[in-house]
Amino acid sequence: MCGIVGAIAERNVVPILMEGLRRLEYRGYDSAGIAVRHPDARLQRIRSVGKVSELQNLLDQSAVEGNLGIAHTRWATHGMPAERNAHPHMSGEQVAIVHNGIIENHAALRADLQAAGFEFNSDTDTEVIAHLLAGLLAEGQSIADATRNAIQRLVGAYALAVISPDDPDHMVVTRAGSPLVIGVGVGEHFIASDVFALLPVTQRFIFLEEGDLAEIRRDGVSIFDAEGKAVEREIRTSQLSVSNAEKGPYRHYMLKEIFEQPGVIAETLEGRIHQGKLLEESFGHVAKELFDKTKAVQIIACGTSYHAGLVARYWLEEVGVPCQIEVASEFRYRKKLVSPDTLFVTISQSGETADTLAALREAKQSGYIGSLVVCNVPESSLVRESDVALMTRAGPEIGVASTKAFTTQLVALRLMTLALAKRRGLNAEQEKEWVDELQALPRQVEVVLKLSEAIEEMAQSFADMHNALFLGRGTFYPIAMEGALKLKEISYIHAEAYPAGELKHGPLALVDDRMPVVCALPDDPLLEKVLSNLQEVRARGGELFLFSDKKIKIPLDRYQNLTLDDICPGTAPIVYTIPLQLLSYHVAILKGTDVDQPRNLAKSVTVE
Repeated sequence: MCGIVGAIAERNVVPILMEGLRRLEYRGYDSAGIAVRHPDARLQRIRSVGKVSELQNLLDQSAVEGNLGIAHTRWATHGMPAERNAHPHMSGEQVAIVHNGIIENHAALRADLQAAGFEFNSDTDTEVIAHLLAGLLAEGQSIADATRNAIQRLVGAYALAVISPDDPDHMVVTRAGSPLVIGVGVGEHFIASDVFALLPVTQRFIFLEEGDLAEIRRDGVSIFDAEGKAVEREIRTSQLSVSNAEKGPYRHYMLKEIFEQPGVIAETLEGRIHQGKLLEESFGHVAKELFDKTKAVQIIACGTSYHAGLVARYWLEEVGVPCQIEVASEFRYRKKLVSPDTLFVTISQSGETADTLAALREAKQSGYIGSLVVCNVPESSLVRESDVALMTRAGPEIGVASTKAFTTQLVALRLMTLALAKRRGLNAEQEKEWVDELQALPRQVEVVLKLSEAIEEMAQSFADMHNALFLGRGTFYPIAMEGALKLKEISYIHAEAYPAGELKHGPLALVDDRMPVVCALPDDPLLEKVLSNLQEVRARGGELFLFSDKKIKIPLDRYQNLTLDDICPGTAPIVYTIPLQLLSYHVAILKGTDVDQPRNLAKSVTVE
């Protein structure tokens, strides 16, 4: 979603700001802008609709420079994509701001400000903040005091950075509900909504807590908590490097991330299993205490993470652990009945998903025994606010359509399920079977990745299609959901997923020779049921695209099939995810869409 970058230094900060914006492009956006305090004490602002490259083209034609500046990529919430709605927003020449989040009471504030004589030039909720600040600055307040007082009138979520032409060595930032990080340099400091934006200039970061306000100068940082008290926040050294977020030899980040999966799955398992056993202590002592108490699990997630949770529900209930799963945005707005001794589990790639984070905060007041998050970003809000964090170790995922984050989430959830299964009678021999299957995963995924060229050929049949059905049963129903989501996200083909047994209850009406039907066929107890459902598709002229276990005999006519070999039953859903990712990727290439930054979507959804 929207991205913030800011810098204060003795050098020209424009190149730093622009490189930061380029590194935030993966989050999804529709416009970009920059505002810099020129040495002659005026604000220079340039904004554009479209890619960051369009903004760079405008900068190349101007003489924008300065030692203090802010920049932004916007994902439209209030107001269509247009230059007037792009950030930074200004109020006259007094102040410039960038903002992530949503101000829920912006309409009332706008009416008050218009009555006070302020003129609005955009349709955004953000512009009200600029005018609030300008009014307070006109009263003689400092930029810090004005920001502190302005946010008292805001209802909603925000990460905010403020600069003024009258204050050459001072930037003020604050956050509530949206992430913001400070990059620590020598004689210079930086801010961003994501550490990836700042990796070229620093690896030392301060992660602001909820409600924090910070005053940032070249020579230091002062931080105040939500009560206005001066506080110290730990400086952390990131283990990420600039190369972690580079494309390398791959055409797209998504393809790179698909092929990284053997390595990141192995990394997620590293130190957590050994000699046929789960090393539960690797989760931390708090996890052991929670698992000992857990009698049921409530999972909350969104999008791809929700599909991972659906698979985990099957796994958990197979070992005797009752499990409920719900989309975070729905969970927040209904009355909940919490079963005794229920563990609250959230799943999020970014750890900043607004609905999931709000659900966690509500859950803390609702009687759950504790919280566990499965997440890919160690410094994220969900990790900091959960009792236990089970990190997925996928590394930076730049492509908006999640791939390696999803499979590593499944690995982490399988490990969690194993820990709970041991408390329900899983013996040492069975535990070793689970561990052996997990250890075999990286090799099995490597083998499946060799099918990429064959899947590329299969994708040719999708080139002129507009709809698709994905089918599955048991744990493969949520895998079908994930396959359909990937296809619609990056190829813009309308795709739906159904439990295969539901075909006869309506979806069969859609099946004809223009309706490709995609299905994974593992060698499991539901195989014969699924084959019968596929017979229904063929009887109506549907085109079948199958990924099957090599041992299976398929009693059908006219289908395309690629076989997978030596797949372990417990981890099969993870392995069969890979060909569905590749299918979506190759179809998108044929369609000519923007694979890494599909239209209308954002990577980290930090608004409701």
